[in-house]
Amino acid sequence: MKYLLILVLLLTPRPAGAQAVDNLGIERRIGRERYIRLNYGNDYFTATDYYLTQSILLEWAHPALKKNPLNKIMFLPAGCQAYYGQAIEHNAYTPTDYVPAHILYGDRPFAGTLSLKSFAVGTDTVRKQRWANAWSIGLIGSWAGAGAMQTYIHERTPNALPQGWPNQVANDLLLNYQLAFEKQLLNSNNSIHVSATALAKLGTVQTKMNTGLTVMAGIFDHPYASFQIKGRKVQLYIYDHPEISLVAYDATLQGGLFNKQSPYTLTSSEISRAVFRNNWGIVAKLGKVYLEYYQSYMTKEFQGGLEMHNGGIQIGVGL
Repeated sequence: MKYLLILVLLLTPRPAGAQAVDNLGIERRIGRERYIRLNYGNDYFTATDYYLTQSILLEWAHPALKKNPLNKIMFLPAGCQAYYGQAIEHNAYTPTDYVPAHILYGDRPFAGTLSLKSFAVGTDTVRKQRWANAWSIGLIGSWAGAGAMQTYIHERTPNALPQGWPNQVANDLLLNYQLAFEKQLLNSNNSIHVSATALAKLGTVQTKMNTGLTVMAGIFDHPYASFQIKGRKVQLYIYDHPEISLVAYDATLQGGLFNKQSPYTLTSSEISRAVFRNNWGIVAKLGKVYLEYYQSYMTKEFQGGLEMHNGGIQIGVGL
């Protein structure tokens, strides 16, 4: 009965919110060493048009990427079964009104990021726990091309043209490392699953710590199973991932770490240091095909800000 109560509380849909997608969580495990997956996130899915307005993530996993030199500075405990990959990630952030050419003081700055991500995920199939590492290197600012992309899309759709991108966060280096840990708390016949999660990010764009839970319900392979175990041909489940973030630094709000010439940024005192975030979604795995629809919610990231809303879709194929 207590497990049913936990599921009712955690799987109740909340208003959906915004963030850059993170595909390294157990709920998005494809269960293969070789795959390609595309994520497209947009505030269109929640009928909003502000803050994280668009996110694109294209990832590729393959055993050949084990030779990546960055893997030598990733944490993978002995005995883990690992898979390796790379991804290209692009994110675009806008204030509540992207049309005016003048700065909207007290609102979110315009910002864009473009990065290449290398990741390695190790699963301890005995202790039912996972370690997920990722190094990201790229750019924040106009060189990331977020303004040009949004303008191009709006020129070809019935939307107003964004005029505020000249005020975006200035060009700077994006260099970030993240390490996530997940540990099984409950698994009932691969129909109900609960894991505890913790994550730390350190770098020039984001420095923060998260802790939360991942809850899955439906029909699925064991999330901590070996790749060598033949799985179900059809899997269908819903998931919910609530978490609390403690934020030390966010360059999309405060500007880059090195270039202080941004036309407008928020001050350190304006940043919310504790933020609640919730992601929920539905996943279907049909043979080698992975399909997902998700929505996200986040409380205010800064004083005077709004709760954020976003959603997206993902399509993946095992190779």
